[in-house]
Amino acid sequence: MSDEVTLDVDDQVATLTLNRPAKLNAVTAEMSAAIVRAVEWCDGTDEVRAIVVTGAGRAFSAGSDIRELDRYATPWDFRNRTDYCDAIRAARTPTIAAVNGYALGGGLETALSCDIRIASTAATFAAPEIKLGWIGGGGMTSLLSRAIGPGNTALMIMTGEPIDAEQALRWHLISEVVSPDGLTARATAIAATIASRAPIAAETAKINLRAAYSLPEDKALEYERDLQTICFATEDAAEGRLAFTEKRAPVFRRR
Repeated sequence: MSDEVTLDVDDQVATLTLNRPAKLNAVTAEMSAAIVRAVEWCDGTDEVRAIVVTGAGRAFSAGSDIRELDRYATPWDFRNRTDYCDAIRAARTPTIAAVNGYALGGGLETALSCDIRIASTAATFAAPEIKLGWIGGGGMTSLLSRAIGPGNTALMIMTGEPIDAEQALRWHLISEVVSPDGLTARATAIAATIASRAPIAAETAKINLRAAYSLPEDKALEYERDLQTICFATEDAAEGRLAFTEKRAPVFRRR
């Protein structure tokens, strides 16, 4: 990784930390590339079964570092940049955002790109791009509208004004609000629970959830049944049935 993006693994839970606190964890091109590498590594190893994404200091992330945007030679180069939110959404491994402070612009998109979001009482969420003359491009409108509905999304992306953690909870942008001191422990506990489940089933559940939003209902139900059948054929499923019969905890493998 790098000093500005760290990855720590403990008991099959990886913690990916944006570590540029003096700049509110604003993401540079180098940081974006490091996030992509970190996610790809987690997907490719048996050492990781869940990922917690968080930020150092008083921010989750302020999004892309605006001072660096002029590094792109043309708008087309900017459009085709390596995007850290794309990498997080593409992860097979389940992801949990632990939002500890400001989640602004690309920082909000980073949180939205995770499967589960919890936040501390100090968290603030905003889509402020419109204040600078553009809109979010890392999935902001699509992901936000699915989470909080089109009306609330319009309010956020057209005004750029922030909401606090309690408002985010009421709008279902996040699942839980916890104290700042308890955020890391709670996010890690969720990740550890997921890591204890059958890895193929957890990854398949993630795929199925995305399909449920993308397919017509009849096709989504058919796809779910197909995925269930695939899971049922795994060694993990056989182990789960045997463990149930023997009244013991199952021991799951990744593959």
